[in-house]
Amino acid sequence: MLKRILSLIKKEFLIIWRDPKSRMLIILPPLMQLFIFAHAMTMEIKNIDMAVLDRSKTSESRELISRFENSRWFRKIVYVQNERELKKNIETQKVQMALEINSDFTSKLKQGKSADIQIITDGRQTNTAAIAGGYAQEITGAYADEYKKQNRGINIETRSKYNPNLEYLYYTLCSLLVLLAMVITLLLTSLSIARERELGTYEQLIVSPCTPFEILAGKTIAPMIVATGLSGFMLIIAVLYFKMPFRGSLILYFISTQIALLSITGVGLFISALSKTQQQAILGAFTFQTPASLLSGFISPIEDMPAFFQYLTFIDPLRFYMVIGKGIIFKDMGIYDVTLNLIPLALIAICTLSGALWLFNKQLD
Repeated sequence: MLKRILSLIKKEFLIIWRDPKSRMLIILPPLMQLFIFAHAMTMEIKNIDMAVLDRSKTSESRELISRFENSRWFRKIVYVQNERELKKNIETQKVQMALEINSDFTSKLKQGKSADIQIITDGRQTNTAAIAGGYAQEITGAYADEYKKQNRGINIETRSKYNPNLEYLYYTLCSLLVLLAMVITLLLTSLSIARERELGTYEQLIVSPCTPFEILAGKTIAPMIVATGLSGFMLIIAVLYFKMPFRGSLILYFISTQIALLSITGVGLFISALSKTQQQAILGAFTFQTPASLLSGFISPIEDMPAFFQYLTFIDPLRFYMVIGKGIIFKDMGIYDVTLNLIPLALIAICTLSGALWLFNKQLD
């Protein structure tokens, strides 16, 4: 049996290597996505242009404006003379936000009263508006605290663990390593049986001495080896080129990756067994990939989802793989916490692989 499985593994490697489309599909797109998404896919907003209407024109108001000018988030400050100019700059999208300082700004500060300022954001770009508004509140809040130190009994200091500088690039890279590993595995396995049907070699495969279990084993191991190799290569790029910190155990990371990829392999084989052509297999893989990515917690926290979708995430292997990946890379997650997430992954792998084997046997009958 082992000899037959090794022969099938060798056959799968040869098919992947000799087919130019498969070769390009598993090597070029993941690497391109790693480099492009790492730089382009970010929730951090920089280079914000801001209009300022300063009616106070005092040293205190200029000091507040200078906080924005010296911030790493803001690029250009456009001074306007009236509200009409301010409104025009926002309407024409020359600026993303505006700051309006009242004439009594300084006098109220010196009297210990609340000095009113107005922050206006462009709501047409909701994400940019929300984040830029948060930056503005942080800067004005820090400035206001300087006038309250003598009356303040609590000194609040904010720190971020595991990613002290809040580098969004690290979060993106870590998530991409998980997502791209899923994409590679899903594509390779979903195409495997469908390719046999399309090339006309499916009948030869089922009349061979190999049992259905051996056929699926051969089609499982080869894609996992390729996906693991590419995952390791992308991890090296993330650490050496992008300088992403890796604080955990490399051995534990790759063991977890194997179990996670095994659960995704079962999904890919199930899709492949259902598909008659490679085009159908690619469509099926895409149909699974999009909701799996959305439910993984990559784009929005699972806790913020409706209750139904929170329960739905428990059958998504990407959810648990994402937790393990971030935990090991960023905070050296221990074996106990990793195991808690590996158990659901192992159960998903058993169910998906069993389902693929059942469907394959049913089609043979």
